[in-house]
Amino acid sequence: MMKISSIEISRLTIPMEPFVIATETCYAANNIYLKINTDEGLCGVGECSPFPMLVGETQDTCFHVGKELARIIKGKNPISIAERMRELHAHIAFNSTIKSAFDMALHDIAAKAKNMPLYAFLGGKKKPIQTDLTIGIDSPENMANKARRFVQNGVKIIKVKLGKNGKDDIQRIRLIRAAVGNEIQLRADANQGWSYETALHVLNAIEQYNIDFCEQPMHHHLDPMLPALKRNVSIPLMADESVFNHFDAERLITSDSCSCINIKLAKSGGILEAIEIANTAARYNIPCMLGGMVESRLALTAKVHLAMAHENIHFYDLDTCLLGHLTDPVLQGARYNNYFLELDELPGIGADISPAFLENAETTTI
Repeated sequence: MMKISSIEISRLTIPMEPFVIATETCYAANNIYLKINTDEGLCGVGECSPFPMLVGETQDTCFHVGKELARIIKGKNPISIAERMRELHAHIAFNSTIKSAFDMALHDIAAKAKNMPLYAFLGGKKKPIQTDLTIGIDSPENMANKARRFVQNGVKIIKVKLGKNGKDDIQRIRLIRAAVGNEIQLRADANQGWSYETALHVLNAIEQYNIDFCEQPMHHHLDPMLPALKRNVSIPLMADESVFNHFDAERLITSDSCSCINIKLAKSGGILEAIEIANTAARYNIPCMLGGMVESRLALTAKVHLAMAHENIHFYDLDTCLLGHLTDPVLQGARYNNYFLELDELPGIGADISPAFLENAETTTI
């Protein structure tokens, strides 16, 4: 039986241009890189990207909690993914972001052991994956100008960050729609930024601009008000920060609080629970989107595999490493081809971080 021989945990800090959403501004991708080694020579890699204001984790907490989690599974069989993840959940509640890196690395090993690409190991097949591209919050005029440049560069689907000020948010959408024309798909994301009254006003005001859906219009504490909002607006509501697991998904779906769900590995704790969320939504004919924080192409590649492995993942917000990353430390992995994502047929995830990039990273080995 294969056993985990050691686990390496590194701070993976990628410089970024500032990226602004309703709840915070990112100046760097302060991520974590994980490498699980085995006694049979196989290794699996994972990455997570903590967003403190959304998930309550930082690079520091992930680094230190990761050391505790590594000690729990060291010496055990990495192929038994569900059992290993149950042990991590039993040790510490929440901490879904760092757990997602372990889940990813375990899946990488299991797929490599079968000599299969991860999407095939998960039972999937190749399908077109076209991502949107996100515009962070700025002045309405600057956001419209950026949207115009996006379209000139071949972008077909634009996600617009909102949630700072309702009046300005309406102007943002109005100017962006005027800048890009009627053929470009627009999506909105308020990142919990609005009150019920503001959400109702803004969503009814921007209805005329043909918005695909709006993500997380209100703080998750206001979830009981989502059914009323859904009844009183025509733009579909997508739950994001309100859904960490499949129990959350069932609660929001059965209360008629949303029309779709955004799955993120940093919220779900990894691929296992992401699949549970997608399966739960599928039972109610609720489509899902696969999104992310500010991961590099390593975690992005794992997400592309997952997207190819589940038919109920219909929408793709897989632009994280295009959002101002000033360097790309990833070897191989998913590639962008005119905003479609392509994979090679390599075993496992098929991507890794360059050893040269990790030379100056703080690393601990358990």
